Amino acid sequence: MSTGSGSLMWFRKGLRIHDNPALEHASKASNFLYPVFVIDPHYMKPDPTAPSPGSSRAGLNRIRFLLQSLVDLDLSLKKLGSGLLVLKGDPGEVIVRCLKEWDVKKLCFEYDTEPYYQALDGKVKGFASAAGIEVYSPVSHMLFNPAEIIQKNGGRPPLSYQSFLKLAGEPLWMSSSLSMTVSSLPPVGNVANFEVSEVPTVEELGYEEAQQDEFSPFKGGESEALQRLRESIEKKEWVANFEKPKGDPSAFLKPATTVLSPYLKFGCLSSRYFYTCLQDVQKNVKRHTLPPVSLVGQLLWRDFFYTVAFGTPNFDQMRGNKICKQIPWNDDDNLLAAWREARTGYPWIDAIMTQLRKWGWMHHLARHSVACFLTRGDLFVHWEKGRDVFERLLIDSDWAINNGNWLWLSCSSLFYQYNRIYSPISFGKKYDPNGDYIRHFLPVLKDMPKEYIYEPWTAPLSIQNKAKCIIGRDYPKPVVYHDSASKECKKKMAEAYALNQKLTGLVSEEDLINLRRKLEEDQKPEVKNKRQRKLTDGLMVSQSGKTS
Repeated sequence: MSTGSGSLMWFRKGLRIHDNPALEHASKASNFLYPVFVIDPHYMKPDPTAPSPGSSRAGLNRIRFLLQSLVDLDLSLKKLGSGLLVLKGDPGEVIVRCLKEWDVKKLCFEYDTEPYYQALDGKVKGFASAAGIEVYSPVSHMLFNPAEIIQKNGGRPPLSYQSFLKLAGEPLWMSSSLSMTVSSLPPVGNVANFEVSEVPTVEELGYEEAQQDEFSPFKGGESEALQRLRESIEKKEWVANFEKPKGDPSAFLKPATTVLSPYLKFGCLSSRYFYTCLQDVQKNVKRHTLPPVSLVGQLLWRDFFYTVAFGTPNFDQMRGNKICKQIPWNDDDNLLAAWREARTGYPWIDAIMTQLRKWGWMHHLARHSVACFLTRGDLFVHWEKGRDVFERLLIDSDWAINNGNWLWLSCSSLFYQYNRIYSPISFGKKYDPNGDYIRHFLPVLKDMPKEYIYEPWTAPLSIQNKAKCIIGRDYPKPVVYHDSASKECKKKMAEAYALNQKLTGLVSEEDLINLRRKLEEDQKPEVKNKRQRKLTDGLMVSQSGKTS
């Protein structure tokens, strides 16, 4: 046994050395330091039945990004006389075993607001306290402590961005400087009978090297994060003039954003350090954009979603979620699969879903397009189903932000203008009239003339032949027609909103079943009338043929 006091630093997110108060506290007055990361099968175990390579919870792109981040962290720790101890198993059980078997007086880890970690941390803290071990769990993943903002608001989370900003004010930590470097760390203690490994490769985790022509171009790790941040901050004018709703969702060779979100998600980059850098740029320029559209505004949106999510029970579902409209979404797995597998017949939508599968990332406006299309725009499929696909495949998938965005984009909560719909045709065309983005991610359409690339089903057969892409054979026909589908969706949303208002949000399962039945009945005469009209038109044509 090692003598003297030891500390255990439990890494989960917060995979960095800079601005890491938990690591700083763990190394203070400690003879030994155990920097631990636990490979959690809940997230990392290969699932051969999943629709694309990865575990049941995470696509291979995100697992690879995490492993790269761990390799980088291990190298940084080694330079400081330490090193990462990688253990495998259920994190709660593994950490409790470490505390039992190692001579540890302090347990340090970054505070996490996600329900999964709230439950896990409760168990571990309970054991540590009973064993007389000090627990230090600072809030450093966000700019603000969500619990404090909720307390300021009388125990309820603020449900608008502006009210959040008023309550939040300036972050408290701004009054002192962030600790950006560590000169050295205590040596690693004796690990006794533990099976400790180096950071595994994807193959060592049981994944086959995927046969894919293109992977996520973003590499995980603190070094990469700080490099990207430096490159972004150097473009002072770009930072000062950044405006969120603008930016080009079709720019893939040089994305029109910082692409720092995956680094913030894993804590390879401290959001507090990013915020400080942005404030410095703003002080040194004459004019700059303001929240909600500025880059500082983007960081504040992140905290807004964390706060609402933390203060809302069942935030990640429709049922039992007080702030969520109860809507009778379709339960159509065929439409969901067509969307997920990029075969909706709308090239703009399918190109975005292909980029998601290949890169694990796409521009925020591209995310808005496909989320709107799946839910209230065209297919009327439940937002929870789309959320699951994003949660698994995005490298920057973040529990609060992903759920918050799906609630928002499906007009289930926080945003209610359901008549404003992203067109799956004209929205992309506005940014990329030539369809270069589509040609890159859907090579089957690479020779389609630009007049037809957003609506290839309208191309005459001679043009389809010339482009070597026959619609219905080489590329699918549209699963729905946008004009009629979006009208139908608006009607359903209006009915659902009226029901929620009438029952003051207390809509039961039975109420939803009845509304769904009513909407289906309403739809039948329309379909019948359409068929009748087609038949009549057909008769008119054949009769006019006779008389001529």
